[in-house]
Amino acid sequence: METIITDKITFGGNCIAKLNGKNIFVPYAIPGEKLQVEIVENHRDYDLAKIVNILEASKDRVEPACPYYYKCGGCNMMHIKEDAQRIYRKEILKDTFERNGVEVPEITVIHGNNFGYRARFQLNNGGLSEKGSNNIIPITECKIAEKNVNQWLSDNSFENRPKGRCHLFSSEKVYSVGENTEKKFAIAHEEKKTPEVDFSKTKKNKNIKQIKKRYSGSMISEDNTVTVEISGKKISFDVRGFFQSNMEVLEKSIKQVCLGLKGDSVLDMYAGCGTFSLFLTDIFKKVTLVEHNRDALVFAEKNLLGKNHESIGLSGAKWCEMNNKNNFDAVVIDPPRSGMEKAVRDWLCNSNIPQIRSVSCDPATHARDASILIKAGYKLDKVFLLDFYPNTSHIESLAYFSKV
Repeated sequence: METIITDKITFGGNCIAKLNGKNIFVPYAIPGEKLQVEIVENHRDYDLAKIVNILEASKDRVEPACPYYYKCGGCNMMHIKEDAQRIYRKEILKDTFERNGVEVPEITVIHGNNFGYRARFQLNNGGLSEKGSNNIIPITECKIAEKNVNQWLSDNSFENRPKGRCHLFSSEKVYSVGENTEKKFAIAHEEKKTPEVDFSKTKKNKNIKQIKKRYSGSMISEDNTVTVEISGKKISFDVRGFFQSNMEVLEKSIKQVCLGLKGDSVLDMYAGCGTFSLFLTDIFKKVTLVEHNRDALVFAEKNLLGKNHESIGLSGAKWCEMNNKNNFDAVVIDPPRSGMEKAVRDWLCNSNIPQIRSVSCDPATHARDASILIKAGYKLDKVFLLDFYPNTSHIESLAYFSKV
């Protein structure tokens, strides 16, 4: 065993320490703690250690509320006090930007409840995956889950839950599942093939306009369609596709993304099912959505019915290659974890669009993209930590950029 004193929390949630001049990463540690550790993995540039004894604990350390903690592969910061968690996530975000040469203004945290917030789960054989193994944990309750999810877990014994990989979504914000307004949860197998549905022929949406031919071939099922109500607006999506898990923080984040934007025309790049676009139509006369996923665009058309918009089924890079004109007063961009495609970054850098709102689920790629925009003459005005996933080290962020 070795004795160390931990330094800061790094991206990924582990604490870093030094031992004989070599970096050691320690899960479930907190900065400033004196620990006895055991080295469990040796690498050329660093080692990975596990805590054997806590000799001097941080004042921020608490007993985790979840009985599955330390086993479940989900949460990794539940041993830290709520307010301290947010401070550490802010520090990780700030540190990541600064390592890319970006000077960060004071970071504002957009947050909600620390527990009972998560509406969306991926279940494997009816449970959650154990950290670092293929074992399945047969959970009966999740401390970070919304109460509707926990009710489903309580009502459905582990032995009787669906096998394989499946998606579960349930929230107080659910308006309907399919056409059933009484049903508050949806569960679907990832592998299950479902027939294509033309939303124009469904009873509830009989007046919806015909989906354009470029969207043909999408695999949409009414049974897998969830509609949530956010700030008085209804947003539909496929439970098997991506949608945010924290409804309270999503509602607050949408307001923050839209706050202060102005003009006639806005581009929503990587638009998904049109979540931001639906609210941008209240501000701008014309909203243009760019999204390569056909299924997501089908839902965007459904969600923006009657709104002045254009949806384009191309990748961001392909759209930028075809679009040399800038007719936009603002851009809202929410790329995947890999960040903006190079062609999209180049297009933005040359666009002179006065307002950019950049949302990201990965601080490393967000910092990279921010650095490139700043070098092109944009000013970083504000940075927000969008605290979608308390008790974890997962970080999402929002940046305001402007150009005069």
